[in-house]
Amino acid sequence: MRDPKPRRTQAPPSLAGRLRKHTTWLLLLLWFALSLYLFVSATPPAASPLRRSAFLRSKARALSAATAAPVRIYVYDLPARFNRDWVAADARCARHLFAAEVAVHEALLTYAGRAARPEDADLFFVPVYVSCNFSTPNGFPSLSHARGLLAEAVDLVRTQMPYWNRSAGADHVFVASHDFGACFHPMEDVAIADGIPEFLKRSILLQTFGVQGHHVCQEVEHVVIPPHVPPEVSHELPEPEKVRRDIFAFFRGKMEVHPKNISGRFYSKKVRTELLQHYGRNHKFYLKRKRFDDYRSEMARSLFCLCPLGWAPWSPRLVESVLLGCIPVIIADNIRLPFPSALRWPEISLQVAEKDIASLEMVLDHVMATNLTTIQKNLWDPAKRKALVFNRPMEVGDATWQVLRELEVLLEQPQRSCTLVALLGLILVNGLVPKNALVTERYPETLYY
Repeated sequence: MRDPKPRRTQAPPSLAGRLRKHTTWLLLLLWFALSLYLFVSATPPAASPLRRSAFLRSKARALSAATAAPVRIYVYDLPARFNRDWVAADARCARHLFAAEVAVHEALLTYAGRAARPEDADLFFVPVYVSCNFSTPNGFPSLSHARGLLAEAVDLVRTQMPYWNRSAGADHVFVASHDFGACFHPMEDVAIADGIPEFLKRSILLQTFGVQGHHVCQEVEHVVIPPHVPPEVSHELPEPEKVRRDIFAFFRGKMEVHPKNISGRFYSKKVRTELLQHYGRNHKFYLKRKRFDDYRSEMARSLFCLCPLGWAPWSPRLVESVLLGCIPVIIADNIRLPFPSALRWPEISLQVAEKDIASLEMVLDHVMATNLTTIQKNLWDPAKRKALVFNRPMEVGDATWQVLRELEVLLEQPQRSCTLVALLGLILVNGLVPKNALVTERYPETLYY
């Protein structure tokens, strides 16, 4: 008897074939998971912020390059004790590094998109100046009254008008232009222990403080803004490209010989002390510890301006450097910088890790020998300088305009998520997935919107 013919073994299906076979199920699973995620994220637990998407207008409006962002903001007309009286009492209130709270308020009062009626508003601005109490012995503003003053303003808004209560404050905007935002204390450990006041945790904060990753003082919807520098700084000296720069690296400010402060804390995480130790006698580094009123003329003569952290990661040197055409050298680990989409910080600045102070001269020498002119060309773009200045009245492209642009993005986020779910549903219902192609190859925007 002859042996039967050997059976021909069938090749196993390829990976692409198996994925094509199950594409519809994969999409269905993705659609279900995304829908569930959005449902859960939009449903607030008892003690969490109510989401803005339930209260704001669902129609997103595109930004125009030629006009201010079209988000409509109603500005509360609070009694003068919350704002105007502070400016009248001390002119520094409108000019110091925390004065963004004044500048944004004044700019919004003349903003073309300001809502005359609260019923027409997308957002509500609450103008409270908490940085103008210059009662401390060293002349810095006291923040001891900040929480009480803000709580009083919120109570007034909540009891006299219905708009706070309908959203639990989720569509209300405040400025917190202090070292650690709405934690309202210059020392980080105390700021973290105090945290953000409970009544502000559902609102939107405009704050100078921002870091990568988790931090108690940014556990709230927020926009990172630049510290305030008077607008005339960008005009009082010659154009950056016309200045002779005879200083290699510049820093003037507080540098402790012994970094442990009288409070028992290490100022600047010892960074400024290390700068002084490594480069205090290096003729290429112009480091000064004493105050000098005309220090900006020194910055304007410098190639590199050192911007180390102080108590907080940020400082006004960052803005002053850009305005004066000096390349900012940021020494503050994990700092988040304002308006990254407009400024593209890696193209106009350098970042050096706090642990790499000893290598700083080598880093700057390398930049000097390679791409100095490229960075300077990017930095000297007038649009970059304008984006960091709070003009009054607001101008297209300036800092307040950038804030409105960021707020517009916040308003659009819920709609974008819903659009993605709808798009996935449409693909499933209408069978738009091609049989001969994987979704990730043909429609990458569907999965990575």
